[in-house]
Amino acid sequence: MASLSLDAQSEGSAPSDANGDAVTVKDGAEHIQSLRDNRSIFLDGEVIKDVTRHPAFRNAVESAANMYDLQARPENIEAMTFESPTSGRRVSRAWEIPKNHREMVERRKALVAWAESHCGFMGRSPDHLASALMGQYIGMPRWEEYSPRFAANFRDYFHFARDADHFLTYVIINPQVDRTKDASAQKDDDIIMRVVDEDPEGLTVRGAKMMGTSSVMANEVFVANLQPLKPDESAYATSFALPMNAQGLKVLSRKSFEAHAVSEFDNPLSSRYDENDAVIFFDDVKVPWDRVFVNQDVGMARDQFHATPGHVYQNYQAQIRLMVKLRFLLGLAKRTAETIGTIKMPPVQTALGKLASDATTIEAYVVAMEANGEEVNGAWVPCRQILYAAQVFSQELYAGFVNTIRELAGGALIMLPSSSADYGNPEEAAILDQLQQGAVGTARDRVKFFKLAWDALGSEFASRHTHYEAFYAGAQFVTRGHSFRTFDWDSATSLVDSQLSRYDLEIS
Repeated sequence: MASLSLDAQSEGSAPSDANGDAVTVKDGAEHIQSLRDNRSIFLDGEVIKDVTRHPAFRNAVESAANMYDLQARPENIEAMTFESPTSGRRVSRAWEIPKNHREMVERRKALVAWAESHCGFMGRSPDHLASALMGQYIGMPRWEEYSPRFAANFRDYFHFARDADHFLTYVIINPQVDRTKDASAQKDDDIIMRVVDEDPEGLTVRGAKMMGTSSVMANEVFVANLQPLKPDESAYATSFALPMNAQGLKVLSRKSFEAHAVSEFDNPLSSRYDENDAVIFFDDVKVPWDRVFVNQDVGMARDQFHATPGHVYQNYQAQIRLMVKLRFLLGLAKRTAETIGTIKMPPVQTALGKLASDATTIEAYVVAMEANGEEVNGAWVPCRQILYAAQVFSQELYAGFVNTIRELAGGALIMLPSSSADYGNPEEAAILDQLQQGAVGTARDRVKFFKLAWDALGSEFASRHTHYEAFYAGAQFVTRGHSFRTFDWDSATSLVDSQLSRYDLEIS
């Protein structure tokens, strides 16, 4: 496999392969231009039409564009892209359907390279939805069983999204509103997205869906329903895809951490990798029939995730990203001990050893789910049982992982200058250069490092990530339920039965 370079793509250079021959592959400039489509993003009381230039989003957009530049570098094209069978254009390996274990590992290496470019902090990077749709595409027999017409729509859409190497987001859960009531029993009929009309042109949908993470920098939104629905709630059981600038589609952004970042020095992660989360409201949005994949069918709304490898593949990608993120956090932990001068203390080494063990466990899960995969419709699919075990473990892991590093750092995370502007005052800068001395490096190196550590561990951006890692796959009862349903219970109970069969009650 070709080596993967994380150096930035030189601005204005045309993508070419290792031999210097021009190739057609999506790069960062193409992605940025594709986002200038007059979409409607609501933030702080204003409607933002161009996210590529707005200070709340432009750096995150650039980070997304950098992923496409990374794959377009001559030394990375072979390793990170492949030739689409329907267009001949080279696209991200995230869209590639692995036929065996070896191809899955090659694909994973490309996903790792993307995750390393943002240290795992962009959870809904382009490879997430590509993986989800690819998994659903592997399950085409279930789509055909449901409806040849809608199966053809989904097949065509997968080819379209793959050939364009689109960045997709999705909204697949409903607003919380009143959890004591089902979707159809809410006081406001229009709060949860549902079909309100259909005609020869398509469906009309109205209401809200969550969580449109990365929607501000995505090309299209994939809409579906992952949560359980009752048989009489078919109006909510619909799946389709639309461009982000579709008429009536409104993105209601949460607070932008990027907008509130003081500087890149003070907020090195939140100033660049805030992928954003949003509610997407569909204000009587028309969905053309050729973009409809499930039309008001509760069973198929569920099966598009769970009767295909879709749910498995999207969460497999998430574990790959988490694997990289933990490696980054592990690096922070070791550098923290080195900077403070506690690295040789046995309790500190013990804590670092436990963190290393936990991070390695996630890597082992990824390798195991690949090696123990199975062939489904000619494709290699990760092991469900191991995947869901990894989800349960990682949900419980992340908060404790972060807290351990905070304990190693102690007051170092708090005893920091208010901002980089403090160094503009010579009197204050002189005091800081005395105060911030560490066991290694200069005083300013120490400040730079702990500003990075705080943004990863203690800032508002970091808090969002702790919450995200705990709930992106659902609450614990959801992931544990998946683990219960996919575990090979027969192999466990058969061991019990084999022992029970060896003896019986004997009365002397």
